[in-house]
Amino acid sequence: MSSTDSPTKPNVVVVGAGFAGIACAKELARHDVEVTLVDKNTYHQFQPLLYQVATAQLAATDVMRPLRGLFRKHPTVAVKNAEITTIDPDSHSVTTSTGEVFAGSYLVMAAGSTPNFFGITGAEENSFPLYSGTDATKLRNRILQLFEEADLEPSRLDLGALNFVIIGGGPTGVETAGSLADLIFDVMVERYHDLDVEKARIILIDRSDVVLRPFSESAHKYAADVLNKKGVELMLGASVCEVDKYRVVLSDGSEIPTHCVVWAGGLKSRTFEGLDVLPTERGRINVSTDLSVNGHPGVYAIGDGANALDDEGRPFPQLASVAAQAGKAAAKNIVADMSNASSEPFEYHDKGIMAMIGKRAAIAELGGKRHELHGLIAFSAWLGVHAWLMSTTRARMDAFISWAWDSFSHNRGPAIIDDPDLPRIDWTHDGETPEPSDLTETTPGDT
Repeated sequence: MSSTDSPTKPNVVVVGAGFAGIACAKELARHDVEVTLVDKNTYHQFQPLLYQVATAQLAATDVMRPLRGLFRKHPTVAVKNAEITTIDPDSHSVTTSTGEVFAGSYLVMAAGSTPNFFGITGAEENSFPLYSGTDATKLRNRILQLFEEADLEPSRLDLGALNFVIIGGGPTGVETAGSLADLIFDVMVERYHDLDVEKARIILIDRSDVVLRPFSESAHKYAADVLNKKGVELMLGASVCEVDKYRVVLSDGSEIPTHCVVWAGGLKSRTFEGLDVLPTERGRINVSTDLSVNGHPGVYAIGDGANALDDEGRPFPQLASVAAQAGKAAAKNIVADMSNASSEPFEYHDKGIMAMIGKRAAIAELGGKRHELHGLIAFSAWLGVHAWLMSTTRARMDAFISWAWDSFSHNRGPAIIDDPDLPRIDWTHDGETPEPSDLTETTPGDT
């Protein structure tokens, strides 16, 4: 609703159409509350599966659904395609990059997060994050382009053409590494007859001494074993100090020649002008147990950008399930406030954590007591849970078809470069093509 309008009944402005924003808007719509949902995209993206778009397992359209389609049966929800630049918590209003103002009786911040590069030199400019459908498509195009250019000039293998470096050993990094290994060693070996694909390297770097740190010790070992069997090199206990267009430099001075760095190293909350008036910690908006922001009546924060704490004072994990449940809970508390009823504290129903590590390999720790599953049964559980989380039946069907095809064949239909104007990769260094001897190869044992 425009700030120039005078609302005749309470209106809620929701910033962001991720899992939290969508769940909040839908719950409010169930109570016939007028909602203005603002997002810079016209679609909702299923972020947990972006790595599968990047590795050509799914098409981008499999994980993206039009927002107006999701709310076609909710006439009280007005979807606005705009980028927010400024927020005003006192007036419950937001201003867009083109000057439109949307105001309501309540303001819900559900804008999500952006990649956190931690100030590492060149990381933002020269790596590929995985936070949006556009990010995933760009990474997929770069992976495929490298194979094409290495096929044209095989000597580029010595310059790291098929060295793929993944920074971050959490779920995004591990899932990307496993799926990329399947793409390269199952699919590409059959497609590139004149290229020595077996020389490709996938290197996963993390400062921790284990991958998937939030999981159990047995899960750490299982994940590492699966990745090693797939040909992924684990460089644990190592840190990156620089990323440029042709290499990654580690803190010990060693280098890895590469033209494809995947950033899975962490997230930070989105920032807006006016956000600094809200209480924050570690870049996330502090909220009360009912997800409202102290000192700012009518303002709520949910999703990755909210610093909501559990009973032991720990922040809830940045998971889709947490965001969706928080969105619904915030909406219920807003409805209660409209009726002068008491709000309820947010209670997260922990259904567990999961990670896919490639074809027929996954880890699932289910429920609050973390009942642990590995292998094919965990893989099946992962498929079911992620299909259930998808927003439409059509999305579930499309994903299941792609997953089935990938499981029983060595082919990936979306493995195409869909940008005909994609610039060629620059193989020069300061205007000259580097000799292989100029680049220091690093092996896991060197760190």
